[in-house]
This record gives sequence, C-alpha cells and structure tokens, in this order.
Amino acid sequence: MSSSISPSSISFKAASLYTGIILASGFGYSSSLAAQDSAGKVVEEVIVTAQKRDQALSEIPMSVSVLGGEELERQQATNFEDLVNKIPGFSITGNTAGISRITLRGINTGGVASTVAVYLDDVPFGSSSGLANGSILAGDFDTFDMARVEVLRGPQGTLYGASSLGGVLKYVPNAPSTDGVESRFRTTLESVEDGDLGYATTGVINLPLSDQLAVRASGFYRADSGYIDSIGNNPIPSMTDPNVNIHDGTQVEEDINSVDTYGGRIAALYEPSDAFSLNLMAMMQKIETGSSNIIDADPATLQPLHDSPVRSRYHDDFSNIEYQVYSATANWNFDAVTLESITSYGNFEQNYQDDMAAAELVPGTYLSSLVTYLLGRDPETMPVSLVQEQTTATDKFTQELRLLSADNDTFEWMTGVYYTKEDSGIDPQVFTALDPNTGAAATGVPLVADLALPSTFEEMAVFANGTWYITPDFEVDFGARASTNEQVASQVQDGFLVGGPLEYDDTKSSESPFTYSLSPRYEFSSNASVYARVATGYRPGGPNILPPGAPEDTPRTYDSDTLTSYEVGLKTSSANGIFALDVSAFYLDWEDIQLFAVVNNFGVNGNGGTAVSKGFEFTASLLPADGLNLSLNGAYTDAYLTADTDPVVGGFNGDPLTFVPEWSFGLNGSYEWQVMADATAYVGGDIGYTGDRPAGFSNRDTEGNLRIADSYTTVNLRSGIDMGRWSFELYGKNLTDEIGITAIDAEGSLPNGAVGLGMLRPRTIGLSVGADF
Repeated sequence: MSSSISPSSISFKAASLYTGIILASGFGYSSSLAAQDSAGKVVEEVIVTAQKRDQALSEIPMSVSVLGGEELERQQATNFEDLVNKIPGFSITGNTAGISRITLRGINTGGVASTVAVYLDDVPFGSSSGLANGSILAGDFDTFDMARVEVLRGPQGTLYGASSLGGVLKYVPNAPSTDGVESRFRTTLESVEDGDLGYATTGVINLPLSDQLAVRASGFYRADSGYIDSIGNNPIPSMTDPNVNIHDGTQVEEDINSVDTYGGRIAALYEPSDAFSLNLMAMMQKIETGSSNIIDADPATLQPLHDSPVRSRYHDDFSNIEYQVYSATANWNFDAVTLESITSYGNFEQNYQDDMAAAELVPGTYLSSLVTYLLGRDPETMPVSLVQEQTTATDKFTQELRLLSADNDTFEWMTGVYYTKEDSGIDPQVFTALDPNTGAAATGVPLVADLALPSTFEEMAVFANGTWYITPDFEVDFGARASTNEQVASQVQDGFLVGGPLEYDDTKSSESPFTYSLSPRYEFSSNASVYARVATGYRPGGPNILPPGAPEDTPRTYDSDTLTSYEVGLKTSSANGIFALDVSAFYLDWEDIQLFAVVNNFGVNGNGGTAVSKGFEFTASLLPADGLNLSLNGAYTDAYLTADTDPVVGGFNGDPLTFVPEWSFGLNGSYEWQVMADATAYVGGDIGYTGDRPAGFSNRDTEGNLRIADSYTTVNLRSGIDMGRWSFELYGKNLTDEIGITAIDAEGSLPNGAVGLGMLRPRTIGLSVGADF
C-alpha cells in the first residue's frame, strides 16, 4: 500500500464503411475489419463513442481497442489485472486490490498524478491533481453488465482534457432499454492455490415501464479468498537489549489478503420522442482488502523466501475503498445540431491502515524499536509499535455541454465547454502507537505524527473538434482545447516524528494549458485505410508538499508536464471478413516530467528530465471456420529517460521507464458449436506474455542496477454450455501457477532486509452457473 502523501443520407464516410467483427475470443474488436462473413452477410458494425459521437470503430484515426462486455463476463475478466493481456500496450503496477497504477504506451515514472484518464460512460472519475494519489487510485470498476470497455491509446487532451497523456480507459455500461424485460443471474465458486474457496454472485434486471421509460439495475458481490499467510517468524529486538523483543514475531494467520468487492448500478432512461432523451445513473462499488498481495522476497534474486506465499505482518493492514458516481445525461436533437449535457458528481474514498512495525525510518533500525527508544520506554514492559492510518478522498463535480453537427458528407463539427470542481484531501494521515502484545492503543505516548493535506482543484475548458471530408477517400480530423485551472492546498502537521507543529496555509497555483490534435486519414479501399496523428496532452501542476526543514527558497508549486505524440497506423481486412489487422507505430516526446521524490521521509512532487517512448502495437484476428475465432495482439515499447532526473529521484539518462515491459503479447482462441436443438457449447483459452519490467528509479540493487521484475506467461482455459435459460462454465486462470510480479517494494518495509513483491493471483479453478429469464 502506498503511504505517500441517428441515420443520415449517404455521405463520403458512410459510403466507405467497413465494420468491425465481434470476436467471440474477447480480446477486443479489431478496428479495421471487414463487414461480412464468409457467406457474404454482414456480421456486425462496432459503434463506439471514443470521440464523443457515435462512430464506426474502423473510422477513428487513432489506435483504439474495444473489449465486449459479454466476452469479459465469459472470461471472468473483472478488474485491471484481468485486462492486461487483452489490451496492447496496457500495463499495471500494484500490490493491493483497488490500488493500481495503470499505464498505456509506457508513460510512467511513478508520479502521483495519473497519466491515463478513467471514464464511466462520459463521466471522468478520480482526482485531476497530484495531491490525492490519483495515479494509484484509478477507478478499477467491476466489468459486470458493461456493454464494452473502450481503450484510447495516446494523448487525448483535446476531448478528454487533463491527465490523459497515455490515453483513456472508458467503461460503457449497458443502458436501460424499452424493448423488453431482461433478467439474468450468475453464481460462481472458485478455489485459489494456497487459499480457500471464494464465490461471486451477479444479477441484472431491465424493466420497461412504458414505451418511453425503462429502468435497469445490476449488482455484484465477489468474495476472493486470500492466499498469503503470516507465520509468526521474524522477531523485532529492542535497540538497547537484543535479547528483549519489541515483537516476539509476526502474526500467525492464514489467507490474510482476502478481498470482498461488491456494488451495484441503477439507471433510468426517459425518451418521450426522437428529439429528447434523459439518462440518469447511480453507481456504488466497494473494495475491502484484508491485506496487500506482497510476499517476502530475497533482495538479490527477487525469489520468494518461502515455499508458499508468506508476508511478515505484525499488525492488521487493510484497505477499504468506495466509489460513488451519479450522473444525468440529457440529449436534445434539433436535426441540424444536437445538444448534450452531462452533469455528474463522483466520490472516491480510501481508508487504510499500514503496518509500520518493521519500517526503517533510519536504515537498519526498525521503527517500532526506534520509537520505543526515543520515548525512553522499557522495551520489556512498555514497548511501542506503530501503524499508519490514512484517509484519501476526492469529491468531484463536473458539467459538460456539447453541441454536435448532424452527420454531413463534407464537414462535421463539435464544440463544447467543460467545468470541474474537486475537493480532495489526504486527511488525516496519522501514525498511531500500539501495544505490540495486544494491538491496543499504547498509553502515555505523546502525539507521534498527525498530518493533513486538504486541497481544491477548479478547471474551466473550451474545446472544438472537426472532420473535413475532402474527397470520398481522404479526410482530416482536427481539434483543440484551451483550459485554465486554479488550485489551493494547505498543509498541517504535528508530532515528534515529524519535528513538531508546522502549517502552510492556502498555497496557490494556476495554469492555462492548450492542447491540440491533427489526424489525416486515407482509404485505399472499402477494406483498408491508413492514418497519421499528432496530438498533445498534459497533467496539471499544483501546490507542493514541503518537508520539515525545507529551505526558504524551496518551490511551493510544481508545473504541468506535457507530451506530444506522433502516430501512424494501418487498418485492413480481407474482403470476406475472415482476416483483419490493425497496426500502429508511435513516438512520444515527454517533457518537464512530474516526478515523485521522498525528502526527509516526505513525498514531494517536482519536475525534471525528459523521456521518449517509441514502439508499435497490433491486433490481428482470424475466423478460419464457423464458430472458430483466433486473435493475437502485441506491443513493443521502448520507453526511457533522455535526461537525468533530480538526484533525490534517482533516475539517469537512458534508464527505462518504470514497470513497462518491452514486449507483451496475448493469444486467444475459442470455438463454439451447436449441441442438441437449442444449446451452444464452447471452449476457449488464452495465453498472455508480459516481458521483464524495471522497478522505480531509486529501487536498485547493491551494484546500482535497477531491479528487474522477470517476465511471466499466463494460461487461462474455459469450457461451457449455454442452453438458453441455463448456462454452465468451468474455467481456470493462471493454470501454470506463475509467480507474476506486479510490484517491487524497496528494502525498508519488511524485516531482515527482505523486499516486498506484489504477486499475480495464483492458479484459480472455478465453476459458474447462470440463469436467464
């Protein structure tokens, strides 16, 4: 866990549609595909809203992946970890459910603000600033009852604004429908290696209340068993007498990292005419984690120290995360133009407790021993240990108005305004003294540390986008966005561990960034096109945290960083729709990078250095026979610093960017066939490869080399039958039981010099039963 603080007349574009094939494999829709199957009939056109209007996926001049909701459900792909081998160029870093840093195209240096924007439909989620841990608290929404997940790679600053340097991850829920009643339910049991049984239950119902009004409600509950144990080892001796222990050993408890994820969504659609619609939505999700997925590992070899997953835990450490999103989307169709209004309120809150007993504030000295010594307490009769308790939260209001032209054979346009007001805080962050023997609050101890960082972020933006259809085969898409933001932050702290009382009131910052995009596209035929794209993005700067004893000339603010992307792509398919290929190459130039450093044990934001990321991505699909679907996706990413960072960050010119694999692949196959009169059987599987990934710039071995997380390969299989009313599925995930490393913690948080490894969920076998009514 982190302890840091409408139809239209035929037009040029409509005449050249070649549409996407929905792949039963579920690796996504190829965006450059034929519109027909081998019998010559139309398969299905994939319509997405990546550019904030309904478009065929094949027409969008950028690299976009789409994952269908039905196949995500069939593959038991419910969270970020499950999406890694399904999205080219997508990677995650994290060791706790709900606390993950997501990255596209390698844009990651470990900063506090996010580089990938997360949307729920048209609603942005999470903090825009670098003061509320937005990078690691991205909305890891459960995928149940989602129509699709859209992934836009490359900077999206024109239409999506701040913190979308790497791209956008957009969850699109199934909307209420007046077409008929729908209800379905599913129950799942699964067993995880080294753990116990877990279960899940999901359900959705769609109710038309009239031909103008419909309501849709869905819910889910997932109880995932833990698989990491704490085994009572590693006593912590006192500083004054090695024969007297502050802790006689770690806790003795099995499966400490269990996770409960639950929530629901309700939406209502009111559509009295073709000229007006109103969609209301409310969503809530909670992720309650018993402990992180960290295991003790050897600092030299990065191999686990035990035969089964073990973590040295002295005190309960947990994380409870809650998401809430409320939105109202109104649409007025005036024929020539359409006006859209999206109003939203969102909230996330994380409450966590971190075990600090073996943390090393001073190298080689455990914090529990140090505090006992500093307080002059008898280590035998009055020892003291520590936990860190923290609440991180953001309340976010947004309003967007968009005016869109009708479909046109020469020129289409969109213009809009956007406003957001965010109230965030790391408040409080408290270090609490505990009795090591009982876990109760220690008596007679002065205030150890109590810190608060409340902040506000307010932004106003105007944007415009247009597409000029110059000839039937050639078009140019272009756009720009001008915004201004103002931020205010205060910093309050007290306690002997942080040097006593300190307060900074109302530190302010303001910026006026400008972003743009330009994308020409040319069609060779109805089945092949090429495009180029230049686009920019940024992350807002803001007020900074100041450590105790900071010099008077220490900057009170840090600046935005900017990224310029150069991309070319090819989208093509065979005339009969059997084969399709989508490939893109990119070069990203990143300047004034926001970096996170620890100064006097305080996390500080700053700017420094430059970086580039270059590479290519592809998705290929093949439908060689009825019912048989094959797909392959992959990415090559060469991302590295082109200048040294500040010494306190520890990065050097040429260092690879943090936790980005150079190579990654996903291979998927599925086959389905008719059995009996009205049943369909299916089998499927996928293999995912994630290459070696470097740790953070300051996380080096004794020879000064960056620690490297080894590559890993996962194998997932599934088999089932759908009999209409009832369905059954047997599945296995990570069947080879790979110890895939998802994070590397540096020394200083676990005893005896061990490092912490975040690990992939071990082999999991499950059975699912569904019912449709």
